[in-house]
Amino acid sequence: MKIAVLGSGAMGGLYSSYLSRHNEVTVIDVNAALVEKVNAEGLEVQEPDGTSNVFHPHAVLSTEGMEPVDLIIVFVKAMFSEGALNNNKGIIGPDTYIMTLQNGSGHEDLLGKFVPQDHIIIGTTQHNASVAGLGVTKHGGSGMTHMGCVVGEAARLQKFADTFTECGLEADVSDGVQKMIWNKLFTNVSASALTGALQVPLGYISSNEHAWKLCCQLIREAVDAAAGLGMDFDYDEKVAEVKAVCDKSPNGLTSIYADLRDGRRSEVDTISGSVVRAGKKSGVATPSHESLVELIHAMEGRPKA
Repeated sequence: MKIAVLGSGAMGGLYSSYLSRHNEVTVIDVNAALVEKVNAEGLEVQEPDGTSNVFHPHAVLSTEGMEPVDLIIVFVKAMFSEGALNNNKGIIGPDTYIMTLQNGSGHEDLLGKFVPQDHIIIGTTQHNASVAGLGVTKHGGSGMTHMGCVVGEAARLQKFADTFTECGLEADVSDGVQKMIWNKLFTNVSASALTGALQVPLGYISSNEHAWKLCCQLIREAVDAAAGLGMDFDYDEKVAEVKAVCDKSPNGLTSIYADLRDGRRSEVDTISGSVVRAGKKSGVATPSHESLVELIHAMEGRPKA
């Protein structure tokens, strides 16, 4: 299978490495030094057991002159997705599928600008990884990759799940993947988003009564918005799950915390913003999320020290 991976960060590096075992994989990235290193030395993946392996996908800065591929996997940050796809439209053919395993929800709205609805794959993964150096990915933990459709039955995606599984990325297809994506979203749209806005670690959210009250209100609105889309979640269960995450990693610093600390744009529009959009679609009020999205954007605009 011909596969293109947009973005060679932590997860892009992991998936392009594993998939290159049995497929023709091209990594597309804007970092010239990274592209040069991947082509010269390969991508290194450091495993949780201390072993490491080197893989050799092809890497490019530009896809000009490339033929269309079978699958494009989008691993750039959400706010860069449209630009990345526009810059690489030449590899999108009539039979090309585009997959998103990005954080947040609602990415299919953007992907629909580039391929028909029946060629969009939405999914979620239990793998986690971090960048350990130029061309080096630290694989933190494994798990399932779940794939689903925007329209039609997920069974028609089985060939993609089989390809992933053959390469060591165990995958399945599910007609309930949208609910899986939302299930993963609750911590991100509540505790994680607040760590960014307040510039505090996760433990502060569950230990401070005011922060925790805000967190619970965000969870309440997210549960209600999901219900408006036909996905039922138990509020008390979600609260307990989020609190457990905070209590288990009291010093944990989230990606949105780091983005705002370092003056970078965040992915708030596809995380907290997805709750706002879901509420508008279903007529459910989400005032706390609306305010939080605006607050985080205001923080992004602060002058750098």
